[in-house]
Amino acid sequence: QNFIDTLNHTLKGVQANSSNVIAELDEEFDGLYSILDEMKESMTNSIKQEQAHKTQELQNQLSQCSNALENSEELLEYAALTMASAFRISLKPKVSDNMTHLMVDFSQERQMLQALKFLPVPKAPEIDTAECLVADNTVTIAWRMPEEDKKIDHFALEYRKTNFDGLPRVKDERCWELIEYIKGTEYTLSGLKFDSKYMNFRVRACNKAVAGEYSDPITLETKALVFNLDGTSSHLNLKVEDTYVEWDPTGGKSQENKIKGKENKGRSGTPSPKRTSVTRSPLIRGSRDRFTGESYTVLGDTTIESGQHYWEVRAQKDCKSYSMGVAYKNMGKFDQLGKTNTSWCIHVNNWLQTTFSAKHNNKAKALDMPVPDRIGVYCDFDGGQLTFYNASSKQLLYTFKTKFTQPLLPGFMVWCGGLTLSTGLQVPSAVKTLQKSENGLSGSSSSLTNITQ
Repeated sequence: QNFIDTLNHTLKGVQANSSNVIAELDEEFDGLYSILDEMKESMTNSIKQEQAHKTQELQNQLSQCSNALENSEELLEYAALTMASAFRISLKPKVSDNMTHLMVDFSQERQMLQALKFLPVPKAPEIDTAECLVADNTVTIAWRMPEEDKKIDHFALEYRKTNFDGLPRVKDERCWELIEYIKGTEYTLSGLKFDSKYMNFRVRACNKAVAGEYSDPITLETKALVFNLDGTSSHLNLKVEDTYVEWDPTGGKSQENKIKGKENKGRSGTPSPKRTSVTRSPLIRGSRDRFTGESYTVLGDTTIESGQHYWEVRAQKDCKSYSMGVAYKNMGKFDQLGKTNTSWCIHVNNWLQTTFSAKHNNKAKALDMPVPDRIGVYCDFDGGQLTFYNASSKQLLYTFKTKFTQPLLPGFMVWCGGLTLSTGLQVPSAVKTLQKSENGLSGSSSSLTNITQ
């Protein structure tokens, strides 16, 4: 069906593009006709001006000679005198009747016009999939020309995100994005958010006049964990917006007033409608109770059931207390991150004095290091590992090692401040390297026994 859509799309493109190039051809020839008409008019005017000039000169000379002749005849009739010098005039025409200097020969131009052809179009490049790389939320695309073409001026790369594997779909919901004037045969897109499963790429060569055919498109996998915060189950004192959460001391009171207002309205006559759980991921969030009491908690709306995942968290500078980690879905509404056997986190407390610790099952391990501005969270579900990093330097902060027996949800706690999340991130190469290093893991796992058991 996708191929049929492609054929239909191509057929419409042939018809539309043919009409366009015919219109452009008419415009180009009209331009040539216009120039030729202008040149003809200009040259005709030059000939007419030359004709008028010579005619005037000859007429003036003819008139002068006729007058001189009449005067001479009168003088000769009355006296045999020598002709005065005033009547000595030139007997040579001031201008000739030759007009050959205004003739033209367009034989060379005629040959040039007869040699007019369609513009040379560059051939389609070939994307070298072996040289393409997806890592650290960057994508490098490399290509080559099937044969050398010295007239190529630059390349144009197009890409788009998609959730479909295989060849690009004509009826995809996203548009192609264009990067022009690439001088080399390689380009790197950096700082991408991988919020789709795949990305399509295609490239074409351009000379000074026209762009050539697109290369055969390729599809690269760009998997990463993308989630928002679940505002339906967060504590009432938390203001939640997709990937941002902020502590709001008036949140509970305003929510209570809203509920009371609804109850009063319900008693006034018309019964209030039943509450429905309309959520982005109903299988994940369900209809769990809101966190309450001192559990200023909000969870992510997407479960982790396998694989390796990574996200980052940045706290406001004046944030008094916050935590980040993971928890099982059945975490109780009064439970706090790190204080039960169903959650793991690192906790930062900036109240009075700064403390930095890793928490699980109500046991804490103090971390003797500065608190980073941005913290990376790495979760290896199958490997039973939760690791925290300085997101900027990729310095290892702490690692929990355990066996996860239930699906996990990203979890966050904040009090007197706010947190900003960055999702759609691949596991950084530096983190992968540290994970493979036995020395890097053993240093942290030796101190985990009391916390993870």
